[in-house]
Amino acid sequence: MTNIDGSVKLTEVRTDWTRAEIGTLFDLSFDELVYQAQTVHRAHHAAGQIQLCTLLSIKTGGCPEDCGYCSQSVKADSGVEATKLMDVQAVLQKAAEAADAGSRRFCMGAAWRNPKDRDMPAIVQIVQGVRAMGMETCMTLGMLTPSQADMLADAGLDYYNHNIDTSPERYNEIITTRTMEDRLDTLAEVRRAGINVCSGGILGMGETRADRVGFIHTLATLPQHPESVPVNALVPVKGTVLGDMLADTPLAKIDDIEFVRTIAVARITMPMSMVRLSAGRESMSEATQALCFMAGANSIFTGDKLLTAANAGDDKDAALMAKLGLRAMEAEEPLRACKALEAAE
Repeated sequence: MTNIDGSVKLTEVRTDWTRAEIGTLFDLSFDELVYQAQTVHRAHHAAGQIQLCTLLSIKTGGCPEDCGYCSQSVKADSGVEATKLMDVQAVLQKAAEAADAGSRRFCMGAAWRNPKDRDMPAIVQIVQGVRAMGMETCMTLGMLTPSQADMLADAGLDYYNHNIDTSPERYNEIITTRTMEDRLDTLAEVRRAGINVCSGGILGMGETRADRVGFIHTLATLPQHPESVPVNALVPVKGTVLGDMLADTPLAKIDDIEFVRTIAVARITMPMSMVRLSAGRESMSEATQALCFMAGANSIFTGDKLLTAANAGDDKDAALMAKLGLRAMEAEEPLRACKALEAAE
């Protein structure tokens, strides 16, 4: 255990979890699991603080990938129209609005399999401009070449998001145009370039608990844990493979208690990571969200929209945080603080 000053050594954080150990955590009684998760959380993170983030789609639709959950795939009949990359100044205006609303982190997504080199100068300008506002930056642009990762690092990008989505065993049932190894290779390239890693996945895609164990195991046994772990609940969109398959069925929404269990296991196995309660929150009750915070989630996306999906909205989030006595996070994220401390030694 450690205090929130980052005094633990990164080498002391376990990356050798077994699937059996993770399965045992899932099987704990709910009160014991949440107690353990909250204990771990308080050892590494400021209690009662939630990081507020904003997510913007800077290039929507037309993605050649066939992700079964995604309304932006060209394979989906979701009605999402393809757009070009947003103008740099338009993105910076949105970032300024997010900062005024209290966000400390600005995340940007582009519906690409991978960025073209011709797009990189604009991407670099966007990163530099958002960072100049004093906000953390995160981007998800698909797979990266080494030179592209280096350009983003040189621009000062704080985080790169590249979700693994689900367990290795279930991956090719969700996506066929790339492999789990493609995902892991990009994460390794991002790490090599010195950018913080943001990687999580989606629950409620018809997976089993064994898949959820495999999903957590994949992240918790990376050479270094992701600094950021977004956990999403599937938003079934009509016209997508999974949206059409799971609509109006019990599988269309993951059980709330099982969702909270997954948050808790992520917190215990990746104690210093930011666990982000991401998509699907608009359909969760206040009680479910409160349980997620008790289980160790300490970051949310604010605003009315997440890429193309609806979100809870700033006013609703402010009311919930006031009701729960939570406040916006101001401290440095533990893993980043720890790495900075060790680099200075």
